[in-house]
Amino acid sequence: MRIYLKLITATVVVLLSIGCKAEPPKESEYILTAPVRDIMSSMIMPNADVLWNSVSTNITAKGIEEKAPQTPEEWKVVHNSAVTIAEASNLIVMPGRRVAAPGEKETDPDVNLSPEKIEAMIDRDRATWIKMAKDLHDAILPALKAIDAKDPKALADAGAGIDKACEDCHLKFWYPKEAGKK
Repeated sequence: MRIYLKLITATVVVLLSIGCKAEPPKESEYILTAPVRDIMSSMIMPNADVLWNSVSTNITAKGIEEKAPQTPEEWKVVHNSAVTIAEASNLIVMPGRRVAAPGEKETDPDVNLSPEKIEAMIDRDRATWIKMAKDLHDAILPALKAIDAKDPKALADAGAGIDKACEDCHLKFWYPKEAGKK
């Protein structure tokens, strides 16, 4: 009886040790170079400005001045900006991406949370972070459709959706104190 008990115990120990053997961590196929802040300042904001500034109506002493892309090259610039924003929305949610460079502080702590607090909020509610990045991506799609149709009015209209996607995320993660004021 003792032999059977010892055999069963040994078998259980062996099976547990095989089943509990940790897999080595998988190496990421991505090389994360820039934090979210750098992607925002180098890709998202300048390209959003291109979209928002591509169509306008100004009233001057000379009359009404309409601005919109005219040439294929001008439409290509706007198209490239829209694509850059759409793809940057994927970059900011890549696992392991930091909010800011190590040691980087908030430049306006009266408005924005510190990078550490933002990152902690994102870590606690990653599903919302990913959804909001997807919302930004989806907000770009009407702009791309307008660009393909060379429709300045639809492009201008798409700007509001892009602005809303940005602001919703910033109110949630960057400056949530401001959310109560709106």
